[in-house]
Amino acid sequence: MIRFGTSRFGQIEVPEERVIIFPQGLLGFPELKRYILMDYKDTDVKWLQAVDDPDVAFIVINPFLLDPGYRLEVSEEVKEFIGLGDAEALAVLVILRIDDARLKANLQGPIVINSMNRRGVQLVLDGAGAQQRFRL
Repeated sequence: MIRFGTSRFGQIEVPEERVIIFPQGLLGFPELKRYILMDYKDTDVKWLQAVDDPDVAFIVINPFLLDPGYRLEVSEEVKEFIGLGDAEALAVLVILRIDDARLKANLQGPIVINSMNRRGVQLVLDGAGAQQRFRL
């Protein structure tokens, strides 16, 4: 078990196997490598909370729930980096933020996680339309 404090949720204690490792960190936070994924009430929205910084947490969601037509090609290099052998173990999340009373999903920077070994990476995709807004 690991125990750590957060500014939003107080003290948290979770089994070590729930920790997701991002060897390169996330964009803008390269020094933070350990996170946990937490449910947000009874919704599809989750919190991605940094273990090593109590103030860093991201609101995330599966992008396919927002846009069933969302396409993501994960390169063989990325699959190897996160140790992905079975495509069924791939989890994809995008960071949400509120902008002008609308929910904005960063589809240009998806987070991919191997749910079997809990290793992940944030991708940077090219292309127009990667930022989308959704009504609250």
